[in-house]
Amino acid sequence: MAMTAMRELIGDVLRARRLAEGLTLRDVSQRARISLGYISEVERGQKEASSELLAALAQALEVPLSKVLLDVSSLLELEEAADLATVSSIARDEARASAA
Repeated sequence: MAMTAMRELIGDVLRARRLAEGLTLRDVSQRARISLGYISEVERGQKEASSELLAALAQALEVPLSKVLLDVSSLLELEEAADLATVSSIARDEARASAA
C-alpha cells in the first residue's frame, strides 16, 4: 500500500488551516514561539510534530487541537478507503485470472 506518512497528513492539515486563516509561516512562528524553519518542515511532512508542538500550533491557528486531529483522521480514512479499494480490485483481478 502506498499510504502517506501520518506526518505528511498532519502537515497538510496545518498548512491548509494556516492558509485558510490568511497567516504566514512567520505569523504562526511568532504566535506559537516555534522556529519558522521547524514549522515549515512539519508542514512539508519532513519533521514529526510532538503533541506539545501540535498543541502550540493549533493554539496559534486558533483551532482546537481536536479539530486538527479530526481533520487528519478524515484524510487518513479517505486514504485507507482508496488503498482498500485498490487492494480489493487486485484481489478481484487475481480471482478472475485464476478462474479463467
